[in-house]
Amino acid sequence: MTSVEQMQVIAKDVRVSPDAKTQIPGLPVVVKAPADLPRSNAQDAKPLQGLLAYQYDLWERSILFWDTLRQRAVNMIAHERAGKPPLLDFDYELLLDARRFDQPANYALLRITRIDEACLEDCLDPAKPPVVVVDPRAGHGPGIGGFKRDSEIGIAMHQGHPVYFVSFFPEPCPGQTLGDVLHALRRFVEEVAKRHPGAAPIVYGNCQAGWAITLLSADCEGLVGPAVLNGSPLSYWAGESGVNPMRIAGGFVGGAWLTHFLADLGDGRFDGAWLVANFENLKPESMWEKYANLFTNVDTERERFLEFERWWNAWYFLSRGEILAIVENLFIGNKLEEGQLRICDGCTVDLRRIRNPLIIFASYGDNITPPQQALDWIPAVYRATADLKAAGQRIVYLTNPHVGHLGIFVSAKVARLEHRAILESVEEIAALAPGLYEMKIDNPSGDPDCHKPEYSVHFEERDIADIKVDTPLKAFERVRQISEANEQLYKTFVSPCVRSFSNPATAALLEWLHPMRTSRYLLSDEFNPWMRAVAGFARLVEGRRAPLPPGNAFLARERELNDQVFKGIEQGRKQRDALEERVFTLTYGDAHQTKSDVGGTAA
Repeated sequence: MTSVEQMQVIAKDVRVSPDAKTQIPGLPVVVKAPADLPRSNAQDAKPLQGLLAYQYDLWERSILFWDTLRQRAVNMIAHERAGKPPLLDFDYELLLDARRFDQPANYALLRITRIDEACLEDCLDPAKPPVVVVDPRAGHGPGIGGFKRDSEIGIAMHQGHPVYFVSFFPEPCPGQTLGDVLHALRRFVEEVAKRHPGAAPIVYGNCQAGWAITLLSADCEGLVGPAVLNGSPLSYWAGESGVNPMRIAGGFVGGAWLTHFLADLGDGRFDGAWLVANFENLKPESMWEKYANLFTNVDTERERFLEFERWWNAWYFLSRGEILAIVENLFIGNKLEEGQLRICDGCTVDLRRIRNPLIIFASYGDNITPPQQALDWIPAVYRATADLKAAGQRIVYLTNPHVGHLGIFVSAKVARLEHRAILESVEEIAALAPGLYEMKIDNPSGDPDCHKPEYSVHFEERDIADIKVDTPLKAFERVRQISEANEQLYKTFVSPCVRSFSNPATAALLEWLHPMRTSRYLLSDEFNPWMRAVAGFARLVEGRRAPLPPGNAFLARERELNDQVFKGIEQGRKQRDALEERVFTLTYGDAHQTKSDVGGTAA
C-alpha cells in the first residue's frame, strides 16, 4: 500500500470533533468552510477579499463617474438647444419682455405661479408685500435664486408673499448698455408696484444684481421697498490680504483693456465662460473636492451634482458696453462708493439718495464677496453715524461665519433660516429709527424650519466707526490710472483692427473652442462616440450595483488620499495668492490689509 492510500484509509477513520482539537473515530467528516481555515490563512484571506471587493467597486464607480460627466454634457447640449431657459424649480408666466422696450435690454419679468401642486393663490397672503428676486449676470444664466425648493423664491412663497423673478436671456440686445438694464429694472419694479398698490416691493439683489438694485434705489426714491443685498459687492477694493485675491487681479493684466479685447473677439459680445473660469481658478481645491466627492459617493451624489451643474455650466453673454462699464467703473474703478459712477450723460449715482432700508447679508466664508466688500462703502459714503441718521437712512447687516458665496443663495440651511428671518422681520426693520444696525438671530432649537417665536431676532445698534477700513487706496488708484491709460491706447490703436477681423462666424468658433466648453462637450456621446460604450456599461453596473460598506479599509484610505490632495492644492493656492500679493505690493505699493472688525462679529 502506498503512502497516499494509507493516508486515504486514515482519513476515512479519523473524523474532526466540533472544537477541532481532538480526532474521534466514527464521527461524520466535517468539511471546513473558509472561515474555519487556520487562523493565519483567514487573516491573509480577509485583506485580499477586501482588496478585490474595493477594486471591483472602484471599477464600477469609475464607470458611473464618467457616465455622470457624459450626462452633464448631454444636459448642457439639451439646454443650449432649448434656448437656455431659466433653471427655476417653479412654474412661472412671462409678464414683461424688455427686449421690446424703447430702450431694449435682454431682461424679463416673470411671475411665479406654482410650487409642486400648489398654486400661488393657495398660500398667498394679500397683506404681505411682493418679493422680487433679481439674479446676477456674472457669467451664469438665471436661476440661482430659485433652482431649488429651499431657496429665496421657495421661502418667500411659503411665507405667503407674491413672488416675481427678474430673468434674462442668453444674448444681449445690440448696443445694450448699463443704463438700458437699469431702465428695464425700473419698469419691472413699477409693474410689480402697480399690481400691489400700497405695498412697496421687497427686492432681492443676489451678488452682482445687488449693486444694480442699489443703483435703482438711488435713482428711484420711494419706488423700492426694503432692498436685500445678498453677497453683493459695493466696495470693490476692500478685502483681506491673501484671502481675497480677486480684488487685485486687474493689476496683473493691465486693467480693462483685456476685457475689451475679449469682447471684440466675440464680435461685440463678452463670453460669460471667462468669468466662470475665473471663479474656478480662484479656489482650485474646491474643484478637486467637487469631483472627488462625486467619484467617492457617486451613488448618492450623482443627481445633486447634475442639478447644480445645469446652472453652473449655462454661460450667457454680456454686451461690450455693459462689461466695460462694469469693469471700468466697479471692478477696477471702484467709482460707485465714490459717487463718480455715471449711468448716462448728466446722470451720476449718489448712494446718499437711497432712502429705502438696506439689508446686507454677507459671510466670512465668502472669498468672492467678503463682508468688507459688502460693508466698507458705508463709511466712504457717510462720514459718521450722525451723518447716516441725518440722511434718514436705515442699514441693517447680517453676517454668517462660514458659508461660501453660493451658499448664501442655495444653501438649504441658510435659505430656511436667515432668509426666513429677514422676511419675517421686514416690518421691524422698517420701524427702526435711522442708523446702522446688526441683525442677530437667536435660535435655541437649532431647527432651520422653525418660525417666530421659536427663534427671535433683535437689532443691535452699531457705529460707523465700528467698520474698520484699511484699504490701500493709493495702490488701487495707480491700478485705475494704468487701466485707463491702457484702455485708451487699446481703444484707439488696436480695437479697430481686431473688430475688422471679427465677425459672427469667428465669434461662434471661439465660443465652441473655449476650454470651459470643450472640457465638457467632448465627454458627450454626440462629440465622442466612445462615451456610448460608457453609457452602456453604466446601465449594466446600475442593475447589479452593491456599494461597499462605509467601513471598508481601502475606501477609507481613498478618502484620506483625496483629503491629502485637497490640502496640497490648497497649500499651493495659498502660496500663489501670497506671491501675487507680494508682486502687487512691489508693483503698485502697499496692499496689506487686516480683517475688518465689523460690529464685533469679526473673528
